[in-house]
Amino acid sequence: MTNSVKTTLLLGLLTGIILGIGQLFGGSQGVVIAFVFALIVNIGSYWFSDKIVLAMYRAREATPNEAPELYRIVQNLTVRAQLPMPRIYVIPSESPNAFATGRNPQHAVVAVTEGILRLMNREELEGVLAHELSHVRNRDILISSIAATLAGVIMMLANMARWSAIFGFGRSERDDEGGGGIVGLILMSILAPLAAMIIQMAISRSREFLADATGARISGNPLGLASALEKLSRASELIPLEARPETAHLFIVNPFSGKSLLSLFSTHPSIEERIARLRAMAMGR
Repeated sequence: MTNSVKTTLLLGLLTGIILGIGQLFGGSQGVVIAFVFALIVNIGSYWFSDKIVLAMYRAREATPNEAPELYRIVQNLTVRAQLPMPRIYVIPSESPNAFATGRNPQHAVVAVTEGILRLMNREELEGVLAHELSHVRNRDILISSIAATLAGVIMMLANMARWSAIFGFGRSERDDEGGGGIVGLILMSILAPLAAMIIQMAISRSREFLADATGARISGNPLGLASALEKLSRASELIPLEARPETAHLFIVNPFSGKSLLSLFSTHPSIEERIARLRAMAMGR
């Protein structure tokens, strides 16, 4: 299944959830309002999802003068990968991590934290950046960015539904008699974020293995990326990123490692398995 088809299905499924919440809030009138809202969200997600995600993390664009070494590494890798030069952003966080976003290779962004720039040596940083450019090359970035944006909207609406159920907004007299409206709203408030998380997990795990392999070929050094993943795994537990759950799948490693129940919603395969595959790749197996 191509990423364009996956994107269409994702937009359709999450739109359906928005319409379901609209139905529970206001019946047929609620569906109409929800449809208009979903249309705005879908259009906004396609054109502005990268800007929305970058704003969540207060990322700022870095110039070649501010980060010359970072720029040189990305320029060299984009030449090898035959990609346009992406914009480069830096996230003000000591937690080491990175992600790529944008709607296509011509409008791609690679974002890294201040922490990862301090932690990695050149070979490791090349491995991380090659991994992120692989998401651009494999055209993962649009579906990942849209998933993050729409999942955030769904979770916001589900939270509104929960408070509506608690305080009794949007209920009819028939709902009061049977309690159906309250039950429906509570059920939707639970299922909506769960559905969004399942979608994120479905699109994330296999693509991380592919991005590791493609990134290792672009950098020409599987062991550099393997070493980076080892460092990231340890450091992210010591300095967890203050991340939004709906954006966890964007990062090279799970930003919630070791953070209570959030670690149960990992959108990444195990670091150990990723490292083992990279080492096997380095040995030609």
